[in-house]
Amino acid sequence: MPGFLLHVGAAVTCSHGGQAQPTVPNPRVTVMGQPTVTISAPYIVAGCTFPPPTAGNGPCVSAQFVTSALRITSLGQPLLLMGCQAICAPTGTPLIIGATQTRVTGM
Repeated sequence: MPGFLLHVGAAVTCSHGGQAQPTVPNPRVTVMGQPTVTISAPYIVAGCTFPPPTAGNGPCVSAQFVTSALRITSLGQPLLLMGCQAICAPTGTPLIIGATQTRVTGM
């Protein structure tokens, strides 16, 4: 599945609207002047509106991608693409990639 490479400036949110950012950007490969992200980089989530225990199992605190590019790596780790999937903890809901750069694609 080809897709655009994910970078630090991409619009990534949890399913409840919280903003997600990678904790370990990959400065080795940049697109549009911003570092890309590898599958090993956990994301932190801020501003999730999902209720805490007793009303729900939220809010989302972190997330980890479970799929990645098949053919593009950096420093031995696969890079992330716009179509990759991640799971938030503790809710088990997905991250949503709303927008990323549109110049560099991968597979």
